[in-house]
Amino acid sequence: MAQVALISDLHFDVNQVDPAAVLPQQAAYLKAQNVALYLIAGDLTNHFNQSLAIVQQLQTLLAPAQVRFIAGNHDMLHDVSYAALEAPLSPLYLHHQFYDLPGTNWRIIGNNGWYDYQYADNLPGRNFLAWKRAFWIDSTITQSMSDDERMDRVLIQIQAQLAQARRANKRVLLMTHFVPRREFIRYTADDRFWNMANALMGSPRLGQLAAAYQVPYVLFGHLHRHFWPQHLGAVTYLNQALGYHNRRLNEWDSPDFMTEWRHRLKIMTLS
Repeated sequence: MAQVALISDLHFDVNQVDPAAVLPQQAAYLKAQNVALYLIAGDLTNHFNQSLAIVQQLQTLLAPAQVRFIAGNHDMLHDVSYAALEAPLSPLYLHHQFYDLPGTNWRIIGNNGWYDYQYADNLPGRNFLAWKRAFWIDSTITQSMSDDERMDRVLIQIQAQLAQARRANKRVLLMTHFVPRREFIRYTADDRFWNMANALMGSPRLGQLAAAYQVPYVLFGHLHRHFWPQHLGAVTYLNQALGYHNRRLNEWDSPDFMTEWRHRLKIMTLS
């Protein structure tokens, strides 16, 4: 039995939060809750090396408890290549890796994830790639394949990991960044920006894969709206995104970062 804490989309830099000031507070809170594992489902900052440094600091502060993270699209914007993202850059970076939680039968499988435009199938005939290059932050992310092909690779990686976990008789918590189910996507009655942006939210194929393997829990981020846990078939989906707090966009329910972090943090027992 172990306590696991879940969060995503901290956006330290966009939120103008100094990690040096809040990381000791977060570590103290997690220790007080007897957390054995802290999972961060991407979008810590807009620079991968900065995100990794934050997680390394947290690991030092939290030890012997463990910290694991994956990269969201914001973490991918600067100072990291696609090839590097696919490599085991650090024991704390869980993309295409897994962590077996000591004292339990649970395996944490991590994969950054990606998207394939299928959530925007209500807009036929659109050139989503051209729109992405013109308007979306991911335009700075380079890759040697199409978005569909990248999502295909994600699914191949996760299916192999799930099959391996099944052979080992492990229960699985899958951590990814992008949206795995259509139920979380918001559609509007016109062709506004967000209907086009739905193309870049994730893929329903990931949810289909999780259902096929009856994954007990899927943690994801990317969407900054607040959701209760969603029980869809055999799978419980958890989005614990903290989101933005600035003049242009205020998605918090609380006046300060630490209060919002505690409200968005989910702590659960895995036994």
